[in-house]
Amino acid sequence: MDRAYVLVAEDEHIIGCDLVETVKEAGFEVDGPMHDVSSAMLSYQKRKPDVAILDVQLGDGLVFNFAEQLIAENVPVIFHSGAFTHDEIAERFPGEYTIEKPCPPDQMLERVQQALIPK
Repeated sequence: MDRAYVLVAEDEHIIGCDLVETVKEAGFEVDGPMHDVSSAMLSYQKRKPDVAILDVQLGDGLVFNFAEQLIAENVPVIFHSGAFTHDEIAERFPGEYTIEKPCPPDQMLERVQQALIPK
């Protein structure tokens, strides 16, 4: 069985690198960290991820339109934000996962595993 492919979009360098390493060490294939929406979209166009971890506010704007595109293509999205609360994101994206920063690695990996289970 192939390893699940995770797209990570995070514009804070240290957080992004930490997320990528955490997910890689858990055995997933990872692309990122993408620092802006444009780079994340380009990555998506090259290869559809099995799950995406998206910081809500990236270097070139909010990820909401990109997230809508991913969700429309049945890609689970984990919103990772320090600027938006779970309730604010859930209002726009009910049923998607939200993790507020800072997030312990084990909680992020738990969310990734949950997101990979078909709904």
